[in-house]
Amino acid sequence: MALNTHFSQRDWERIERDWTAWWAGEIDRPMVMVNGTDLTGKLRIGSSYLNNWLGLKPYNLMDVLGKKLPTIFGLEVPVEEVIDAYTAMLSQIRCYGDVWPRWWPDFGPGIAAGFLGADVHAAEDTVWFDQPEPLDLNTWQAEFDVNNVWFQRVQAITQAAVNRWGDQVNVGITDLGGNLDILASMRGTQQLLMDTIEDPEAVKQCVNQVTRMWLKYHQAQLDITNQSGRGCTGWAHLWAPGSHYMLQCDFSYMISPRMFKRFVMPDLEACCDKLDYAFYHLDGKGEIPHLDQLLALDRLRGIQWVPGAGAPDPEEWPELLKRIRDGGKLCQLYVSAEGALKIVRELGGKGFALYVMDQMSANEAQAFLKEIKEAE
Repeated sequence: MALNTHFSQRDWERIERDWTAWWAGEIDRPMVMVNGTDLTGKLRIGSSYLNNWLGLKPYNLMDVLGKKLPTIFGLEVPVEEVIDAYTAMLSQIRCYGDVWPRWWPDFGPGIAAGFLGADVHAAEDTVWFDQPEPLDLNTWQAEFDVNNVWFQRVQAITQAAVNRWGDQVNVGITDLGGNLDILASMRGTQQLLMDTIEDPEAVKQCVNQVTRMWLKYHQAQLDITNQSGRGCTGWAHLWAPGSHYMLQCDFSYMISPRMFKRFVMPDLEACCDKLDYAFYHLDGKGEIPHLDQLLALDRLRGIQWVPGAGAPDPEEWPELLKRIRDGGKLCQLYVSAEGALKIVRELGGKGFALYVMDQMSANEAQAFLKEIKEAE
């Protein structure tokens, strides 16, 4: 099955030029990303697996992009069948503005827990992890197991994607998760919260082990994705000319800045030291108390702000966005078209990377991009 991304070599040169300038602070406008599709009917392709999964319902681009096909298909499905499904989908997507043909193997947030031995459970639109028996913090020794079934599956699908699509697609790195998030998947969230109080030294020892494993997993993925020669991306919509990742610690929503400094900052510092273009996923108002520590990380390039379910949209946090930019960091957001315009009009566009969630036709996208330019 052949792939047609409708993206030329000149388009790639523009993406590489403009994103590199954005990272360097040499571009005054925002990076604005819009995806669309020219398919208005139903998705009918050769892969019976994808057809069965979709149930031949009316095609909606954002719904399909949100599915975790590699996990849904199950370990028994041949790798090439999975890539067939994504090839058909990628052929229908159109890229406008500063977005580019990209794909990453989505096995659920924090799949590194599966690499370390946690049980992996998949539903239609989510993945979760658990341990039959929580690990013992005082005796656990993390091991880089190249024979782990989930590590092998992620690596195989990533390699197959690069082999099939070559330099047509920027294949990204899977969502490895954050150090405490991974440990919580193996220990249990409530128990780990108690551990941070009752046995903090054991927690620190374990998260340090997770960080060492994380760096190995990231490099193993990077060794594959670099083969396409199209830069680096992860689960978030950012393109980088060197090694990159969207770091995170969703667990930090539940701990104090003092605990964040003790358990999370060493991990972030170690990862930032290894990455050329590190970002941090600030997820919800519970993580805002940690922002000053994040802004003080010299090698952290930027902050992604996600307000969380039930909270005001990203554009409704101008003081927070200004704080991020005044702190010398770049900022990436998922916004509506209206939200993107509001941010640019109120705060200017420099330093922002705005992925617009509205699906647009070519004419709609061009009109919107013109409106954004006029708003600067």
